[in-house]
Amino acid sequence: MNHPELSANIDGIFLGAIRDRWEGKPSSAIQKDRVNGRQAITSLGFSGDAQADLTVHGGEDKAIHHYAFDHYSAWQAEGLMAPGTIPAAFGENISTAGLIEENLCIGDILSLGTAVVQISQGRQPCWKLGLHTGRKEMPYQFQRTGRTGWYYRVLEPGEVGAGDRITLAERPNPNWSVLAVTRARLTRRIPPEDAEVLSQMEELAEGWRQAFSRMAEGNAKEDTSARLGSSG
Repeated sequence: MNHPELSANIDGIFLGAIRDRWEGKPSSAIQKDRVNGRQAITSLGFSGDAQADLTVHGGEDKAIHHYAFDHYSAWQAEGLMAPGTIPAAFGENISTAGLIEENLCIGDILSLGTAVVQISQGRQPCWKLGLHTGRKEMPYQFQRTGRTGWYYRVLEPGEVGAGDRITLAERPNPNWSVLAVTRARLTRRIPPEDAEVLSQMEELAEGWRQAFSRMAEGNAKEDTSARLGSSG
């Protein structure tokens, strides 16, 4: 299938362990630190990485989180990030420049070192992002801007290191950018016929397919207070 020539250098790989970060709050593995050398990728992501709450993080559809370093300058210009902030300020596993939500699509298959991965969904930011960044409003700003990053499922395990390339190999859904689908999921503003299409998209994460199925039936209500916290 025809697709644009998209490729980027992997500037950094970041892994984290489960830690008690905030008094009176659940543990988290959102703190990711740069690692050197080649890293093994299994069906659940990097073998050296962890997620604290597996009911909402990790799993096969959210095995690896990729965030565009391209967005850091915008966050800094908007005063929401200190100048000179380096990855992985948002808890991402992979940092690159040149791949963003606008030029990637749900279902894209990419070679990642010797592994093969597929974009499964965008990121739904939660309150932990606000505490981690020291900006309680950051989850809402992620949603407002669409600068959320995206998740991969692993189609073929392998290994990767900083300096390797990530390259687009297949694009089954060229009309559904990560940005468009993520905005539709987070805002729940989408024509019923489009929601129906997304509910049947096999490459999309199951949880998002179910959400779009509800939207296609006219049910766009969703309580996001537990995910986002109480502050807007």
